[in-house]
Amino acid sequence: MAISFNKKELEKKKQSKKQEKLKRKEMRKASGSASFEDMIAYVDENGMITSTPPDPNKRKEIDAEDIDITVPKREYVEPPIFNGRVEHFKSDKGYGFIKDLGSTEKYFFHINNAPQSIREGDKVTFELERGKKGLNAVNVSIIE
Repeated sequence: MAISFNKKELEKKKQSKKQEKLKRKEMRKASGSASFEDMIAYVDENGMITSTPPDPNKRKEIDAEDIDITVPKREYVEPPIFNGRVEHFKSDKGYGFIKDLGSTEKYFFHINNAPQSIREGDKVTFELERGKKGLNAVNVSIIE
């Protein structure tokens, strides 16, 4: 069976690449690779990475009972109270929008979270709560 010229050329290229790879490998070995000790890094007491090992004389003993492995308890934070004005209110539908006086943002509110006597133009205080479509005003009360 005859080998075509193209196949011979491809075989030569493959052999030359193997030879080059072997030469590079030998050069790396000859240049002297770093030892394992040169590759070790240490972390000091401040969390900084250094190449010097820690001093055993400065070692601090830590009592295992002093280590807390828990999630810190969540402290209750009072929700902030915002001031605003009822910008739009549909009494037949039972919803409206309050414009925050501090940021000029508008927030949706439902009549269940507001007094029954609320009307457009009333100045109100309210809290914010995450709803399905964004922040909603809750605990709405009218400022006299």
